[in-house]
Amino acid sequence: MAKGYWINCFRSIKDPAKVDAYRQLAGPAMEAAGAKFLVRGDPAKVYEAGIVGRVVVIEFESVAKAIATHDSPGYQAALKALGDGAERDLRIVEGLA
Repeated sequence: MAKGYWINCFRSIKDPAKVDAYRQLAGPAMEAAGAKFLVRGDPAKVYEAGIVGRVVVIEFESVAKAIATHDSPGYQAALKALGDGAERDLRIVEGLA
């Protein structure tokens, strides 16, 4: 079974306090689901239409597990805490088998 990858790009952070509140809830919710954080930080270099913003890549045992984590009560509480604190682009993709 191919792994699932959650790719989250922050286009802008409007309220760092809300982002911190999100992180405090989101991290434990993801780790409880077996998530493995692979990338967390700002890009070293961007090309083409790249935006200089925080990038997070998280590995899950499957796409289904990543989607279930996103839809879980714990992660939904994190999203509620984030509110309008950041503009993000979140994608879940299947890894190469």
